[in-house]
Amino acid sequence: MHFGRLSTIFSSRKITFLIAAAFVGSVVSSCKDDEDKVEAIGFKLPEQGQSFSLGDEVKVQLDLPGDAKVTSVDYLLDGKSVGTKNNGEQFAFQTKDLSLGYKLITAVVDNGAKKDTVTINIVLKSAVKPAEFTYKVVNTYPHDTASYTQGLEYHNGRFLESTGERGYSQLKWVELQTGKAIQKIDLDKKYFGEGSAMVGNKIIMLTWLENVGFVYDGKSLALLDTFPYQNSREGWGLTFDGQQLIKSDGTNRIWFLNKDNYKEEQYIDVYDNNGAVDQLNELEYIDGKIYANIYQTDKIAVINPKNGAIEQYIDLTGILPDKDRFANTDVLNGIAWDAAGKRLFVTGKKFDKLFHIAVIPAGQK
Repeated sequence: MHFGRLSTIFSSRKITFLIAAAFVGSVVSSCKDDEDKVEAIGFKLPEQGQSFSLGDEVKVQLDLPGDAKVTSVDYLLDGKSVGTKNNGEQFAFQTKDLSLGYKLITAVVDNGAKKDTVTINIVLKSAVKPAEFTYKVVNTYPHDTASYTQGLEYHNGRFLESTGERGYSQLKWVELQTGKAIQKIDLDKKYFGEGSAMVGNKIIMLTWLENVGFVYDGKSLALLDTFPYQNSREGWGLTFDGQQLIKSDGTNRIWFLNKDNYKEEQYIDVYDNNGAVDQLNELEYIDGKIYANIYQTDKIAVINPKNGAIEQYIDLTGILPDKDRFANTDVLNGIAWDAAGKRLFVTGKKFDKLFHIAVIPAGQK
């Protein structure tokens, strides 16, 4: 903001008068505020931001002024009614069937003449310690070291692979035995390609920061349509559970999208027993669970899609030996499931190999 030169110079007497008037006004206003102040309704229980484990009972107790009249209190959790009390007595709700993450508790207090609404947040965390698993390599196949793998799926003997980096992003069908592209298209250089998934005869592909997804024909790879993101501002991993598209955005949140119009319909927040687990990357839906690469780690998280709890960790440390790592070799990323053959495939960004693995309990390798 710019200020011009003042056109009027105040006398010291006028300044003194204005200061005095302001002081008197503030005193009067303060006295009036004290007279009009009404003791507010709040919460005794729970505390703001208090953590609970999935399965805990949450007790809710209002902190009411001594002369408060209460005819009824409606309690809501994330905007949905969970119960009503006819007075200010304690209320409790169960959490075993809820999803994890921040929850908003709302109390609508009715005194017969008006309604007051008060809110508070809690955090619901996982009570499950994830089971630890490792791997055994069953078979090894070639993988293109130019492929910055972002999405990987297995369909009828070949892989659908999407790759990233601006100027190098591609969508392609890849032969299992040779690792070579059977069919491919290049994205415009302005796009950084991310995850992809097959839905019917269409392929849905994400971009990273460009706030746009692409819809391709599964046979010709011709571009059919585009769609914008909504609240999930970034695109990372993508998979399909047969009903909805499942999308990661680099946080601990996983989104569920309508398979026809790609609108976000719901989400879960992902936690293990220690807290939120973010940087969820490439996704695969396997036998009712979400498998997710955790970016910059050698771990895959196995996630309950109903509540967001991590039930297992698969540690893939050492799957690509040091002797096979070149200067441009990047991190583990890429999970594909052959449902008919019950085969699990994994690879990484610019890995020279793709692996068929068996998952085994930790310590049995």
